[in-house]
Amino acid sequence: MTDRVLLLGCGFVADLYARSLATFPGIEVAGVYDIDAGRLRAFCAHWSLPAAESFEALLAMAPGALVLNLTNPGAHFETSRACLDAGHPVYSEKPLAMTVEDAKTLHALAAEKGLALASAPCSALGEAAQTLGRALRDGVAGSPRAIYAELDDGFIPQAAYDKWLSESGAPWPAEDEFRVGCTLEHAGYYLTWLISWFGPVRTVVAASAETVPDKGGHGPSAPDLSVAVLYFENGPVTRLTCSIVAPHDHSIRIMGDKGVLSCDAAWDNAAKVRFARRLTIRRRLMESPVKRRIRLKQPTHPKVARWGAAAMNFALGPAEVLEALREGRPCRLSNDMALHLTEVTLAIQNAGETTGAQRMTTTCAPMEPMPWAK
Repeated sequence: MTDRVLLLGCGFVADLYARSLATFPGIEVAGVYDIDAGRLRAFCAHWSLPAAESFEALLAMAPGALVLNLTNPGAHFETSRACLDAGHPVYSEKPLAMTVEDAKTLHALAAEKGLALASAPCSALGEAAQTLGRALRDGVAGSPRAIYAELDDGFIPQAAYDKWLSESGAPWPAEDEFRVGCTLEHAGYYLTWLISWFGPVRTVVAASAETVPDKGGHGPSAPDLSVAVLYFENGPVTRLTCSIVAPHDHSIRIMGDKGVLSCDAAWDNAAKVRFARRLTIRRRLMESPVKRRIRLKQPTHPKVARWGAAAMNFALGPAEVLEALREGRPCRLSNDMALHLTEVTLAIQNAGETTGAQRMTTTCAPMEPMPWAK
């Protein structure tokens, strides 16, 4: 059986989706649209995909098909609302919306229409995240007591980002990236892992700041550094840092009673998961320098080759939504999870200097593990 999707937006990230969708031969791209006619032509020519003449024509090409909303973040709310109004389930690039109020509006509309509303990122469905989840369930490190997670990307304002082009020639959207902010763009890569394992965040205590005020573009720019302490309903206290000023570090460490579980590459579905047992040698407390590799039985899911900074299959999320719809089961990337992820991320991004503790108003269930990770 072939599932059909529609791609809305042909910017930088669209090429990553096109590469990933090719690993799922049962998914057909029924149509593509972008408001930039030249960008639409270049993208569709590169990937041999059918172009639509308008947004309305795109939705009419495959009634009821899943729309992958790959537009700029500022357009997510209006375009997703239009898709839902037209009876299409939506898989949105992050963030779901730029305000919690708009995200709640989309969530309510999807519920009213009985439609799926999922949000990227989908790396929580990937092998590395699922391996860590299995290790947590198996008690490899004992009870988890604290987690440190880093999403630092280097000093991006000095990077040669004006030379970064996607496969079909789309430039990296520097101005939009700086205005949206690294927290909204990247925090989800670990927040989804954490929420999938432990369920909802109860309280966010965060601070954020713009440390480099003279980045490119016309501004205003969002905070380029955020530090959050997350209190889960049923999980360990977690510290999450996002920045585009500190040296590249995408590691996560889970400190348990028996030792430390770790993974060094959030953007690699096949990243190694390791465990270092805690030891006492000659009165000295330490983690073993010899770390044990934690593995899942293969095969797990289709992989994509590294492109740029990532080796992620961006189609894992759309594939999960389509499979859930086809099987009539709850989607692992639930509507509630999309809304909760948005609220938590915005709480971190907008914390500033004096916001203090923020109690979350949304919730969601932990994620059912993938069949190959049980």
